[in-house]
Amino acid sequence: MLIDSHAHLVSLENLEEVLKRAKDSDIEKIVSISSDIPSTEETISIAQDCDYIFATTGVHPHSADQMSEEVLEGINNYANHKKVVAIGETGLDYFYMNSEKEVQINSFTNQIQMARKHGLPIIIHVRDAHEDMLRILKEENLPNTPGVIHCFTGDHETAVKYLDLGFYISFSGIVTFKRSEELREAAKNIPSDKILIETDSPYLAPVPNRGKPNEPSYIKYVAETVAEVRGISFDELAEITKANAERLFRI
Repeated sequence: MLIDSHAHLVSLENLEEVLKRAKDSDIEKIVSISSDIPSTEETISIAQDCDYIFATTGVHPHSADQMSEEVLEGINNYANHKKVVAIGETGLDYFYMNSEKEVQINSFTNQIQMARKHGLPIIIHVRDAHEDMLRILKEENLPNTPGVIHCFTGDHETAVKYLDLGFYISFSGIVTFKRSEELREAAKNIPSDKILIETDSPYLAPVPNRGKPNEPSYIKYVAETVAEVRGISFDELAEITKANAERLFRI
């Protein structure tokens, strides 16, 4: 049984069919990710109708300029919902730079404080911003299990810096791509109690479905690749990542 630890269900078409394929593929649980207040509301609605789906609340760095006192209060309120298991996805993205650095940093640090207030893990998106990200995380008073670096794309040395701060490391379909040798090397060496897998649906579909809309049932291809590079069976990898997701999100 697998857990997709990061999927944007609100962005998927024909969701009923998608979820049926997920169940048919032995996907036991899905953490459905929000990127702003409207998607939080939709995500919670989906989660309320399915006992195996869990929700998050937060503002993506692409939408950091939407952060306001009203939005922060919305996150605060939704963080109390029984189906909400994390704050995010939030973080820093200096590749697209949809918002200025200081705007992103302000939005991110506000959400770190919200995660701390509610005792929830934080789901972090980081692209071309590891220096600022690591500095901020070191400065903040985070708990022993602060959250996850989702869709990790760095090398093992970078992963270790986040592991040293208590973070989990999550691998997406990118790990199956032909030119991702460095990423597979990182996946090989992450401690067993800190590794997660995800789809990031509908983005980043793994080989052999690269280029198609991604969905939770494709998590098996991520699991197969990570299991192979770690030299363990698919079932063992599934059990390890399932236990880690359940522990991190308390689901």
